Amino acid sequence: MSKNILELCLSPDLGGLELYMVRASHYLHEKTKVISVINEAGKLEQYYKETPYRYKKIKRSSIISSLLTAKKLARIIDKNKIDVVHLHWTKDIQVAVLAKLLSTCKPKLVQTRNMTMTRFKDDFYHRWLYKNMNMMLAVTHQVKEQIERFVPQDIRPKVEVLYMGAEVPKLIDDEEKQTLKKQYGLSDAFTVGIVGRIEEGKGQYLVIDAVKKLLHEGLNIQALIVGHAMHERYLESLKDGIKKDHLKDKIIFSGFTREAQKLMQIFDCLVLATQRETFGLVLIEAMACGICTIGTNNAGPLEIIDDNKTGLLFEKNSSDDLAQKIKLLAEDSELKNRLALAGKMKAHDVFESEKQFEKLYAILEQKI
Repeated sequence: MSKNILELCLSPDLGGLELYMVRASHYLHEKTKVISVINEAGKLEQYYKETPYRYKKIKRSSIISSLLTAKKLARIIDKNKIDVVHLHWTKDIQVAVLAKLLSTCKPKLVQTRNMTMTRFKDDFYHRWLYKNMNMMLAVTHQVKEQIERFVPQDIRPKVEVLYMGAEVPKLIDDEEKQTLKKQYGLSDAFTVGIVGRIEEGKGQYLVIDAVKKLLHEGLNIQALIVGHAMHERYLESLKDGIKKDHLKDKIIFSGFTREAQKLMQIFDCLVLATQRETFGLVLIEAMACGICTIGTNNAGPLEIIDDNKTGLLFEKNSSDDLAQKIKLLAEDSELKNRLALAGKMKAHDVFESEKQFEKLYAILEQKI
């Protein structure tokens, strides 16, 4: 008999973690009974409203009043006879554990661990949390090693690696690509793209600096920065710098879009410039589109990009090294195309979304 699954994400943000939960819940909907619980003040309802996918909204209380949130979650668990709660946001662990203990169903708790772990979890509070967890799904082998290092063995739940997957993209033709370029004011210059929340840690400033350097060298290049700003003041500071250098027509901001994978297809290369990215789903999405990728040479990208084989890696925090890697691709189309094709094959063979979700379903149904 199939299990009743609850997908939990009370994060108020909208990024790779949150969208992975949405895609997981949509896939599981085709296999079993699933309900999603999201933050009523968050940004996820747009992916559920007026769809067949079941969901509930609850208010994410402060840590002090998290018991109230847990009570609401426990009622949803019992009403829907939930067997497994699959959570995604680390801050939801406390609420999930409390809800489990308050419920009559006493569901199993499984966390997809998207974040790095950097300190020991051997205090009373964390021992209480982790002894009530049943499984952790690490998004990389590096994260798995961190869990095994920092969570004591006597309270550590079962740990397995399960990569996030990328959807098979809907490819657009040349005519639509030209339409999109015109829409965003892009020319036919070599186009560098970066996709993600606009905040310092995501490294958009590195891309801007690299593109500025290459423009000063005379390279015919432009950049499209895709994503919404976490803080408007930071976004304005980036724009002010671009305006000061008279590069407003060379470095363009798209704002938020729900069609990021479509926009990727007008890039010549996509850059992931995060200082320390746990995984790097955006790299896989671009690779699946046949777009050459450049990622930082640490953490998650190391498990996605094989340097000089399926993409390029650059020294983190170095706009000089990033500029050199971009220049390499801009001046060698044969290399760019070879890396893009190899990256596309790896994305299909290793990271294709349906394959990963099939593994997730098997784990939730059989392994806990």
